[in-house]
Amino acid sequence: MTDQIFSKVVRFIEARLSPREEFGLQLTAGVLLVALAMAIFHALAVAVLGQSGITVLDEQVAQWFHAQAYEPLTTVMRFISMLHTGLPMVLLVLALAWYFWRSGAHYWLLAVLLATPTGALLNVAIKYTIQRPRPVFDEPLVSLMTYSFPSGHTAAATMFWGLLACYLVIVRPQWHARLLAVLLSISMVLLVALSRLYLGAHYLSDVLAAMAESVAWLAIWLTALSTLRRRRVRAARQRAALQSAGAD
Repeated sequence: MTDQIFSKVVRFIEARLSPREEFGLQLTAGVLLVALAMAIFHALAVAVLGQSGITVLDEQVAQWFHAQAYEPLTTVMRFISMLHTGLPMVLLVLALAWYFWRSGAHYWLLAVLLATPTGALLNVAIKYTIQRPRPVFDEPLVSLMTYSFPSGHTAAATMFWGLLACYLVIVRPQWHARLLAVLLSISMVLLVALSRLYLGAHYLSDVLAAMAESVAWLAIWLTALSTLRRRRVRAARQRAALQSAGAD
């Protein structure tokens, strides 16, 4: 009896770690990534709401960046930030969606069309739930009336560049192309986060929470769509096998 239970547990674990199984490695990795990102976001949210030690660090970092501001760096940071908000961000998303459509990458097209707008709505909902005021300075570089936690710009950048990186890592066989895609995406996300800190629009915990939020949301959609694709492929193969057996 014990041996049978042990064998079932081993088979279950092997199935969860198999890249060929319908509910295999991709689903397992996705669930673990979602759990980790959500745990990080929850810890940051609780710390912010509880006014714990991280809020002191937030204020120190915000004041330090504000004191270092100078031209032309301020203009560069404004430009980087501007590219990841409003119309420019919509155009980037539509351009990526158009590329997926032209390439026949239908599941990736679904991912970009579903994950990005719902991710933006999620970010707004969290902002109005937490209702954290933005950093305050005597001479602010930007003046915004919306809430601070989490950073919408950083969340949008993480969603867009993270999705693009995942796509390129999967479709590009060359390791250097994959590495370049990951480094480029990480660099862009960090630049956007840095621009929001530099401009005094957000605290450090705001941008960190935004990254965790978008990583979790993107992992949920990619895992769901990947599982759907695998189920359809498996069902199509079974139908083909049945038709072939019937013809014989």
